[in-house]
Amino acid sequence: MVKYDSILARSFSRHEQKKLGYGAFVCCLLIALCFCTVLKPNLNPLPALKLQRSMGVKHKILALWETNSTQQVIKNMLEYPEINTNTTEEFENVYSQVAADSDDLQQNASTLTNPIASSSQAEEAKIAEVVTKNLEPLCNTMEAKTEFCEINKEVRVDAKSSSAFVVSSQIGNRSWSIRPYARKEDETAMSHTRAWSVKPVIGDLEIPQCNRNHRVPAILFSNGGYTGNHFHEITDVVIPLFITSRKYDGEVQFLISDIKPFWVPKYRAVLKGLSKYDIIDIDKEDVVHCFPSLTVGLKRHEKELSIDPSKHSYSMKDFREFLRNSYSLKKANAIRIKDGHQRKRPRLLIIPRKRTRSFTNTGEISKMARRLGFKVIVAEADINLSKFAEVVNSCDVLMGVHGAGLTNILFLPENAVFIQILPVGGFEWLATNDFGEPSQDMNLKYLEYKISNEESTLIQQYPLDHAVFTDPYSIGKQGWEAFRSIFLEKQNVKLNVNRFRPTLLKALELLHQN
Repeated sequence: MVKYDSILARSFSRHEQKKLGYGAFVCCLLIALCFCTVLKPNLNPLPALKLQRSMGVKHKILALWETNSTQQVIKNMLEYPEINTNTTEEFENVYSQVAADSDDLQQNASTLTNPIASSSQAEEAKIAEVVTKNLEPLCNTMEAKTEFCEINKEVRVDAKSSSAFVVSSQIGNRSWSIRPYARKEDETAMSHTRAWSVKPVIGDLEIPQCNRNHRVPAILFSNGGYTGNHFHEITDVVIPLFITSRKYDGEVQFLISDIKPFWVPKYRAVLKGLSKYDIIDIDKEDVVHCFPSLTVGLKRHEKELSIDPSKHSYSMKDFREFLRNSYSLKKANAIRIKDGHQRKRPRLLIIPRKRTRSFTNTGEISKMARRLGFKVIVAEADINLSKFAEVVNSCDVLMGVHGAGLTNILFLPENAVFIQILPVGGFEWLATNDFGEPSQDMNLKYLEYKISNEESTLIQQYPLDHAVFTDPYSIGKQGWEAFRSIFLEKQNVKLNVNRFRPTLLKALELLHQN
């Protein structure tokens, strides 16, 4: 070093030596910069080894590396963490889950021969957990009244095992059990409804082979529950079926479980209006049916006899128009009464009911209504729904005691008047929710008449100071069976025609406003 310094001292001045040292330092920096930018050395950690654990820490971490597509998803999430705002939180959750299984970690520590590979594998496992959690579920179980699965992938329906197998490796391995009747909160209804499993198929799992291939989507629903009650047939099945299937414009196959022999003939016009294909009684099938997509269960509004247009793109107006077309109903609008001489009289339909909550003085009611200017029709639905729909559609006013028969207000023309008679028993809530509010969504004019105690035949069975009259809600607190046995099954109605007369006059007034 002394010799080197003496040579510099003889050849250069001190100022020149200083400049030479600075130049050498700058040259070294330039050489290092060129090395980093041109040669681009690989500074990434060593690639992770694909290690399969003999005993899984968590079952969701197993088989992470079976497909290149999964690796690519994980790679993208590593490079672009902003695609999932919950990534950090999810990582922490998975870390805590994995750490909790200390025995597994110790048992498998010997297999992690490369510490860098082990760290990378744990990180990628956490991201795979995030990917799994963020997969869109096949089934919606959060609705108030119904559960349904929309499967937009190849599906194989096997009635023998009550299963729908989803042929895909991209939707996770969770399965669902669905009872495809749209009143899930009612245990009694569900007890009469067959359960179906929706099972995603991953890897080489054994699945049934197709026996019949279909080119159109399918909808699987049940005739269980309260099918047999006209109100429930419409609100739990027919309207939900319209909501679920209308978008297919007839190109859809119906699979009916728990089928009732009378149901298909009764609603044949509706079924033909929604599907171009004969229904399949799926419970009796011993072959596997394959479809390009499948919906298990039906969508519905939580309110009775209603459709939420903001959610389903259809309204009750659309549904009533569909019914008019399906049953070839001619009358679109109720009569408009003009001032002065009215040649055509408004038609009043009285639904008498035959067994319970029936009118005991139908003749007297009819006579009073005719005096007010109505043409009176007395009729009740039977199995021939098509014929009765024509009768209802021909009328301008419909009246009847609260019950399933009032569901036929669906066939009334626009701006018709609907009069619901409330028997004794605290029916206000049921009357409003079952028919009162829904009728207004149907563009009908709603009137309500609450009978007096003296108009109920219960007065012949109980004294006026009995709880049946003074506190009917106390009967309801004893349970549905107690309420039904007294107020629904033991009660008929004898209308006080003088007391009821103003209600019919109000109906005429409403027809003047059409």
